[in-house]
Amino acid sequence: MDLTFLTISQAADLISRRELSPVELAKAYFDRIRQFEPLINSYITVTEETALAAARQAEGEIQKGNYRGLLHGIPLALKDLYETAGVRTTHGSKVYADYIPESDGVVVKKLKAAGVVMLGKTNMHEIALGVTNVNPHFGPCRNPWSLERVTGGSSGGSAAALAAGMCMGSFGSDTGGSIRIPASLCGIVGLKPTFGRISLQGVIPLSWNLDHAGPMARSVRDAAILLAATAGYDPDDPASIDVPTQDYLAQLENGVRGWKIALAVDEFFSRVDDEVNAALQEAAQVFKQLGAQVVPVEFPEGYAAAAANGGIVTSDAAAFHIERIQTRSEDFGADVLERMQGGAARTSSEYARLRREQSRLRRVYERFFEGYDILLTATTPVTAPPIEGPNAIEQARLLTRFTAPFNLTGLPALSLPCGYSSEGLPVGLQIISRPWAEASVLRAGTAYELATQWQQRRPAL
Repeated sequence: MDLTFLTISQAADLISRRELSPVELAKAYFDRIRQFEPLINSYITVTEETALAAARQAEGEIQKGNYRGLLHGIPLALKDLYETAGVRTTHGSKVYADYIPESDGVVVKKLKAAGVVMLGKTNMHEIALGVTNVNPHFGPCRNPWSLERVTGGSSGGSAAALAAGMCMGSFGSDTGGSIRIPASLCGIVGLKPTFGRISLQGVIPLSWNLDHAGPMARSVRDAAILLAATAGYDPDDPASIDVPTQDYLAQLENGVRGWKIALAVDEFFSRVDDEVNAALQEAAQVFKQLGAQVVPVEFPEGYAAAAANGGIVTSDAAAFHIERIQTRSEDFGADVLERMQGGAARTSSEYARLRREQSRLRRVYERFFEGYDILLTATTPVTAPPIEGPNAIEQARLLTRFTAPFNLTGLPALSLPCGYSSEGLPVGLQIISRPWAEASVLRAGTAYELATQWQQRRPAL
């Protein structure tokens, strides 16, 4: 048994029956990290000593009958913008290179309470403002499916570590696609919940108005387990919204028979690589075979939503980092600095119009989902581009195309593998639904996953 490619669900079953030791599992991951991290560069900080201590604690508790649940003893990683007490949190930036928080963020606290073993902090695009994960300070993160290609970003280290068997799950952040893009390019599962579903307290911001925290995993069930452990209202987070959570596992395998599913075929969503489009069309056929009605649709105003998201992101990033831009501009990478300077130059009137556009499009999209259970699109219009390709700003325009509209409008969106190109590169399927319908996107993703088994493939490292 290859322990490092078990799913969370599989490992939890073995741990709960005391057939797998959390210490044995953690050690297997650190052996794997030592072997493949030099190739991939998916971690900024590895916390072996504290992780093994946590694994020993979990093992002792379980042996005494104090099993906390599905995440007890499970090895996870965190994108390096989640604040962790006593462990540096770099934000992928030279500016934060020596920042050691005094306390854990809310997500970290919840995971620790569940008994998680934290392996370390993963590489990311600098300050989360980019989608290549070519980091000028900590080095580029490399795609396990092809080491000369990008992982996507900004949560690229988390996706690469998952694909390469160097963590069992992770948490990323998503402002324009930063969970779903690397999930698509690395062949793993990534969920951006509804805006306000998971607390952002203790997550270093990129955009106060667009940031989402969310899970990354090897299966949809694992993503549901991670969501269940972290979702919920946080009165101390201004972005958190007091809407009851659901049992995300209860109806996970109930299928999609009788559902009405929209397939985006308008000009905005149809501008994709031929192989990506072929995989998307095949995925639509799978949903038909599962008993759903799949309806080709002209999805409304994709261009407007993507453009508004891009403008708000850079303006909010500039607002958060304005003092650092003024005093330490030379410490930022060229692409990140250029985008923030553009955001800083935007007038207050221009920004006000973008926020008004956000409110308008949020209502337009909510009305769209009054007629459909879910929407299907490709996650990214292309497979993973080469690292030595167009610059990060150009790549951001391309790779956020299908993801950014759903950050702007705050809708839950899931990416999962739906095929591979002729070069062996993963293709991602995006499933979107109405606000607070995480259970629906997870249920649809599970139905597709069980019917296809794409997630069983592994990169040949």
